[in-house]
Amino acid sequence: MLFSLRELVQWLGFATFEIFLHGLALLAFSVLLVLKVDGEASALSWWVVFVPFFAADGLSTYFTTIVSVRLFQDGEKRLAVLRLFWILTILSLKFVFEMLLCQKLVEHTRELWYGLIMSPVFILLQLLMIRACRVN
Repeated sequence: MLFSLRELVQWLGFATFEIFLHGLALLAFSVLLVLKVDGEASALSWWVVFVPFFAADGLSTYFTTIVSVRLFQDGEKRLAVLRLFWILTILSLKFVFEMLLCQKLVEHTRELWYGLIMSPVFILLQLLMIRACRVN
C-alpha cells in the first residue's frame, strides 16, 4: 500500500519540497545510525546522529513560515493560519519525540519509559487519522 505524492501532500499538509527534505534527512540519519551501531564511528554521540532530523525540522519550519506569510499577504488568512498551526503541531510533536528518544539513548535513565517517549507519536497518529478522514 504505497501512497502517491499527491496523497502524501494532501494528508500530511507538507509541500513536495518538505517531503523531499525529510526524505533526505531520513537517508542521512540512516547512514549515521549504521555507522554508530556498527562501531565504525563509535565516537559519534546520539545527538549527532539525530542532527539531520533536527536540521530538517528547522528548515521545514522556516519554509512553512515563509509560505504562511506569503499566503497571509495574498489575502488567504484562514488558510495561512491553519497551515501554520497544522505544520507546527506536527513538527513540534516530532521534535519532542526525537529529543526524548535522544535523551533516553544517551542517559539510559529509568525515568524515561518508552510509553512516555512514544506518546508524541501516538498523538501525531491520532491527528493524522482525523485529518485523513476530513480530507477524504
